[in-house]
Amino acid sequence: MKLMKNFWILFLGALMGIAVSTAGRVLAERGDSDVGGLPLEELRTFAEVYGRIKNDYVEEVDDKTLLEDAIRGMLSGLDPHSTYLDIDQFKELQVGTSGEFGGLGIEVGMEDGFVKVISPIDDTPAKRAGIISGDLIVRLDDTPVKGLTLSDAVKIMRGKPGSDIKLTIVREGEDKPLKIAVTRAIIQVQSVKSRMLDDQFGYVRITHFQSKTGPNVETAVKKLIKESENGLHGLVLDLRNNPGGVLNAAVGVSDAFLKEGLIVYTQGRIDDSQMSFQATPEDVLEGKPLVVLVNGGSASASEIVAGALQDHQRAVIMGTLTFGKGSVQTILPMNNRAAMKLTTARYFTPAGRSIQAEGIEPDIILDRLKLSVVESSGIDPIKEANLSGHLDNPNGEDDEDAKQKAEEEKKKSISRDYQLNEALNLLKGLSIMQARNQI
Repeated sequence: MKLMKNFWILFLGALMGIAVSTAGRVLAERGDSDVGGLPLEELRTFAEVYGRIKNDYVEEVDDKTLLEDAIRGMLSGLDPHSTYLDIDQFKELQVGTSGEFGGLGIEVGMEDGFVKVISPIDDTPAKRAGIISGDLIVRLDDTPVKGLTLSDAVKIMRGKPGSDIKLTIVREGEDKPLKIAVTRAIIQVQSVKSRMLDDQFGYVRITHFQSKTGPNVETAVKKLIKESENGLHGLVLDLRNNPGGVLNAAVGVSDAFLKEGLIVYTQGRIDDSQMSFQATPEDVLEGKPLVVLVNGGSASASEIVAGALQDHQRAVIMGTLTFGKGSVQTILPMNNRAAMKLTTARYFTPAGRSIQAEGIEPDIILDRLKLSVVESSGIDPIKEANLSGHLDNPNGEDDEDAKQKAEEEKKKSISRDYQLNEALNLLKGLSIMQARNQI
């Protein structure tokens, strides 16, 4: 017992030494004449708790686990986005930013001890299974989520491609929890997709902000300009259910449509967190009307783009209130090959707005419309042509018929998406007004 006591005296002494060393470093760096007293009582409490766990806990716990858990707790107590990344988690993060990773295809966070879906990623198992933004995951197979850390939950959700996991989900508006089976897969995220809505108006969707998203958006718009019959008269930029990503990518996308002015700036306590980004003098759309679609799953980098274009009155923002993540996280590698993800700054729109916990309010509020049962489920009615072994049409189908069928399918997909349909209608109106003003 005396040996244990001596151990904790030495341990507390080591903690005091670390604290004194840290205070000395801060004093030297800042040149302050008065740093203030060290939290000796709190450090004694920490040492006492540590000693109780080591001595009295029902099972033996190794020092590494206890100290890493203490670090995790210290960071998670700051905000939902600051966290400690062990070696494996740090590697996963590096793989994730490359645009390819294993899993279900959902961006998640924590809320009240449960995993909250910020947004499902397009063309992934989660999206196809019907998981939507705002879903609360309360059970992973037979494991309750309550009590797990976010990293623990993510580790369970990831696994061998082709294997299944059953998610128990609480969804707003549903009377009872939903059970959704999802098959894991290698997630390859194509961050930019584009197509023509009709002969004169284009559509670009960004699913995630990656390092090359800015240049990819410019390439996509230029391609649409070439495809349009009489020049592109307007564009819908779809940021719905886009959870964000790389800050520089958000700057690049905003810059693609702005000729001048501030795009975004950040403010924090350290010099490195004070940044501002300016637009360069080229608008890839050449001033043509732009409508940006957003919703509650549009977060972080998506909100930077929407806020910049809204403040410069370059685009009409349409949809529903965005997620409201207005903070910047910095990845800080550590000596033990792990890393710390720490919130180091808040970002502000050109007009000085912080969207933290507020979100971007659209210029035009447009709630998602619930269509008929068949259409809202995404299932087309069964036709004769869908039946196995159906008789062929003796007249065949020439190229003109195939083209007409493709056009009908395109119109059908737009009509199913109420918000996109309204965005296209608005674009047409803005285009007419712009043309009249130029006469």
